[in-house]
Amino acid sequence: MPIINIKITKEGVTPTQKQALIKEATQLMVDVLDKAPQVTFVVIEEIETDDWGIGFDQVSMLRQQTLSPK
Repeated sequence: MPIINIKITKEGVTPTQKQALIKEATQLMVDVLDKAPQVTFVVIEEIETDDWGIGFDQVSMLRQQTLSPK
């Protein structure tokens, strides 16, 4: 019974996009591991950018630096 955990930043992912993630992740388990879709679980966790860090910085800070004019 595969359990697939997808973590993404919470930035406006639509229900349609989430459905596509669920469908494609499930299909990957079918194609690669020959798992039945009925026993494949997909969990999508949306994480606030303040709660996600890369290196020493929060993602929200990194995004502000990237978007701010220089």
